[in-house]
Order: sequence, then structure tokens, then C-alpha cells
Amino acid sequence: MRPHVRVGNRYRMEEGEIEVDSIKPIGFPDITPALARESGFLGLVDLLKVAKHGKGEDIYLVRFHYVPPGAKRPGRRKPA
Repeated sequence: MRPHVRVGNRYRMEEGEIEVDSIKPIGFPDITPALARESGFLGLVDLLKVAKHGKGEDIYLVRFHYVPPGAKRPGRRKPA
């Protein structure tokens, strides 16, 4: 129905975090076999088995990257 993550936020995993780079609304025709493979799935069917859930009809492409444990955010200073 709506994204539950925000661009720039980090979300904990068992080890490390993921940081959200972008959120883009897309349509069903934008979900291609190439996008599925780029996302780490064997193909479109595998992606849809995992991604299709809930009662919402909106589709969002969320891009993120892995942040290893102990990595600091660039450009942030410790308070004096």
C-alpha cells in the first residue's frame, strides 16, 4: 500500500545494515526478467513469489546497499 522504509535510513540485519538509496513507484510492465536477475532472483517467477504480498496494488522498486558492521555514515561528525 505504501513503502515502509525511507530513503537514507538504515535498517539492521543480523550482521550489518542495509541503507535505502531510492524508492521509485513502478508499474507491472516494469518488472522484467532482467530486473529480477539484477535483484538476485533466478527469474521473474521467483521474484514474484517473494515480492507479491499484501492487499496493496502499488508497486515500489526499492534500491539499497549493504553496510558492514561498524561502518560509519560519511559526512557525519561526532558532537563536540
